[in-house]
Amino acid sequence: MNPSTSSSDRRKRIVIVGGGFAGLQAARSLRRADADVILLDRRNFHLFQPLLYQVATGELSPANIATPLRGLLRRHANTQVLLGEVVGIDLQRRQLQTTDSQIDFDYLLLAAGATPFYFGQEHWKQYAPGLKTIENATEIRRQILGAFEAAERSSDPAAIQDLLTFVIVGGGPTGCELAGTIAEIANHTLAHDFRSIYPASSRILLIESGTSPLDIYPAPLPQRAGDDLRRLGVEIISHTRVTDIQADHVVATETATGESQRIGTRTVLWAAGVRANPLGQCLAEAAGVEAARGGRVDVQADLSVPGFQDVFVCGDLARYVDPKAGELPGLAPVATQMGGHAAKNVLADLSGRPRQPFRYRDKGSLAVIGRFKAVGVIGNWKVKGFTAWFVWLAIHLMYITMFRNRLLVLTQWGWTFLTRDRSARLITDGPNNDISTMEQSTGWDEDPILPPTSVSES
Repeated sequence: MNPSTSSSDRRKRIVIVGGGFAGLQAARSLRRADADVILLDRRNFHLFQPLLYQVATGELSPANIATPLRGLLRRHANTQVLLGEVVGIDLQRRQLQTTDSQIDFDYLLLAAGATPFYFGQEHWKQYAPGLKTIENATEIRRQILGAFEAAERSSDPAAIQDLLTFVIVGGGPTGCELAGTIAEIANHTLAHDFRSIYPASSRILLIESGTSPLDIYPAPLPQRAGDDLRRLGVEIISHTRVTDIQADHVVATETATGESQRIGTRTVLWAAGVRANPLGQCLAEAAGVEAARGGRVDVQADLSVPGFQDVFVCGDLARYVDPKAGELPGLAPVATQMGGHAAKNVLADLSGRPRQPFRYRDKGSLAVIGRFKAVGVIGNWKVKGFTAWFVWLAIHLMYITMFRNRLLVLTQWGWTFLTRDRSARLITDGPNNDISTMEQSTGWDEDPILPPTSVSES
């Protein structure tokens, strides 16, 4: 299948951009379509993002939650997986421009996902990584574990205090998952691994602009989540926004009084907001429409772009207002249902049937906080504690893409549950190939025999 062949002398060509939840579901739904399907992605794997925080905290390895797209679609005879990055969209010519080629399409399904959003302060990115990619996760893991290693080598009490202070910005599900897990690492996993420091003395601060963490859930779930986090040792700073982030501190400002405080820290993790992939803006300009808030693209009831019936947008990139549920959030279940529905409407076109409007089926949502600790809503039921935690485990295990990965994750979860050990806590090479970014102002003694090193993952 030649990506640049004209569409006039062949079957219809359906191009899917993005191999996430929406894109993969669309490709699977088109398995028996009388058309050629191209799945285009910058990466060669599908990433199960809901468990990305467990890679960032050493419980799982990247390969446990990432599956090669070619393996997933091997038996789809009409589907070709291409590795590439879209840099331009021409809707009039029905053509995508990648970094090294042009790809014609008859139908386009854009599902490129989202990226961390720093509210115009892009320079914060170098100090406060978000959690959207495998690289983000391994960098966060490097920073967390590197902070403990740097504190062990330091002789300066003030520097040790800063190194053992972890700031998470944003009290949504990702922020709570990170805060709770870091607390468990400090209190249990690393409790007896060091000789000069006491990991349980670490400060884990969760900064939230709202009233409480997880305020997307109805009462009393946010209050329960806050109580669970505090029992783990997490300090919650509510009604507060981060107004500056530097290499050695953050500035947090109360929204009501405007009073600011400087918090010394070497580890800041960003979980405060996301923005649609820049392809959303690119598509909006090509379609002659205004991009919605957060760079998302408004779509019609059938998930197509107004004025371009053969172009669909799904997942985090799409802004869709459901008649019953309102504006849909950027969640994996939403993306999966959108991808499947867009594919069904393409199949309807190919078979001469009318398209159907998209209706989101809300099956509920859950957020895990720690061992035996979670909250969520399933239908009309509010669940919390052990029940929510167990359901969260079961659902996430069920939705991992391959049986092999399910087995690996289940085994790793079982080991962590029994021993509280996290076998994937490896400090891999970062931007400077070591943990030197932690060294600054830590008071390390010069030691020519034991220089700071990084342990590479084999």
